[in-house]
Amino acid sequence: MRFIAMARGLLPWASLRKICGSHYYIQARLPCVRVKYLFFSWLAVFVGSWVIYVQYSTYTELCRAHDCKKIICDKYQKGIIDGSACSSLCDKDTLYFGKCLSNKPNNQVYRGVWDESQIVLKCRLEELFHFDLDSNMEPRKETVLFDKPTKGTSVEEFREMVYNLLKAKLGDQANLQELLKLVVTVADGNKDGHISLAEAKSSWALLQLNEFLITVILQDKEHTPKLLGFCGDLYVTEKVPYSYLYGLTIPWVLEFFIPSGLRRSMDQWFTPSWPRKAKIAIGLLEFVEDVFHGTFGNFLMCDLSANNIGYNTKHDLKMIDMRKVIPEVRFKQLIGARHCETDVDCVYGTDCRTTCHQSKKQCTTELDQPNLTKVCALLKDYLLNGAPSDVREELEKQLYSCIALRGTASQMEMEHSLILNNLKTLLWKKISHTKDS
Repeated sequence: MRFIAMARGLLPWASLRKICGSHYYIQARLPCVRVKYLFFSWLAVFVGSWVIYVQYSTYTELCRAHDCKKIICDKYQKGIIDGSACSSLCDKDTLYFGKCLSNKPNNQVYRGVWDESQIVLKCRLEELFHFDLDSNMEPRKETVLFDKPTKGTSVEEFREMVYNLLKAKLGDQANLQELLKLVVTVADGNKDGHISLAEAKSSWALLQLNEFLITVILQDKEHTPKLLGFCGDLYVTEKVPYSYLYGLTIPWVLEFFIPSGLRRSMDQWFTPSWPRKAKIAIGLLEFVEDVFHGTFGNFLMCDLSANNIGYNTKHDLKMIDMRKVIPEVRFKQLIGARHCETDVDCVYGTDCRTTCHQSKKQCTTELDQPNLTKVCALLKDYLLNGAPSDVREELEKQLYSCIALRGTASQMEMEHSLILNNLKTLLWKKISHTKDS
């Protein structure tokens, strides 16, 4: 007691009291509730400041529209590059950048406006080093952009360059000449019937980008966004109104604080009605058909996530990101040359996996899952949640049969086609009489 009296004399602003049924301690005159209020207010300010700082730092790294435009327009004004979007971007200012959608610093993606039309701009900020298959970036051979073709190259020599590039990426397809004509038509940005050196430099740089080549190849397909123009290695496509399969996008900083179970529930809360989901799913199955033994070969979907799939106001599916849709021939070239210790080393993108040959320490080239299996795994929860009772059992059975597919599509082509057609038929019969069809 004597010690307590001395403490009270030394600290007249404090009192010794027992609160909340706990232990004795020295407390300031501010009530306990106010202390807690100040603490949580300080914590909220701290967390809020941290989130703002991280968001700002991320934004400045990922979103560099000014740099992109400056680099492109500088090359254009020097006469190095040209294309159908150059004048609007650099002279008329009728094409401009809007909301940033980038998720990689050197793959700039923005919403924008071009002559009052809503569009998407994609710009590649070139790095001065080589990206190989081990990175998340797509492979690039050129370390200097717009260096090819060189001055003095004839149109025929340029056509031969493009043909050899297409052959290297797609294999020796019987109709490569048809694709060459398509590429040359796209390269003629001002549609004057011939290709200038500046247009050829732009086209050559763009053809190094896997997504651009796939976009050109699939331009006549319903589920590919339309290519509207280009300038250098910047290109413009139509805007897809809904850029996430589930209809809800959350900033990645907030994703960090949301438990995975709650995130999955939130995804289901914000999906369209079931008939509309069925229509979107049919579109995705049709896209699998488009890339499976298509006009210019077979293509592999190596990054199949809800973030890469969108749809328009009519609920027609549109592919948002096709950077990891890769020709099977090119995939086998890349993965087959990779050294490995375990199967973990034999992955391209996030979804294309092969096995590691232990004696050779080299990746094999045969995929463990075809495109359809990965699509069905993505659609399982999407379609079964809210499915009508009269179709749910059969739908679940077909989805699980699809997910059980193994081996390459070429080894099970008939079974692959049968499952795909059965799924499309089941979904279409259920919604064909509704307004959503």
